[in-house]
Amino acid sequence: MLYFTKYAENKFEILNKHKVFLTREQVENTVNLPDKIGKRGKLQTAQKEGVKVIYKKDGDVLKIITFFPVK
Repeated sequence: MLYFTKYAENKFEILNKHKVFLTREQVENTVNLPDKIGKRGKLQTAQKEGVKVIYKKDGDVLKIITFFPVK
């Protein structure tokens, strides 16, 4: 199950103000089927098609902390 933190939910609006448009589906797809995975401290990262997601695995729940566009 995927859970978006309050900050992650607000991140869509923050990026939209800067004319960067990502959808919830893109973020979910990045976590579910990543091209590249890694770690950032205690958190995990997933990257796919110009989107990078920072998340934390908590049992069966994947908590989306933040996400952003990458080149």
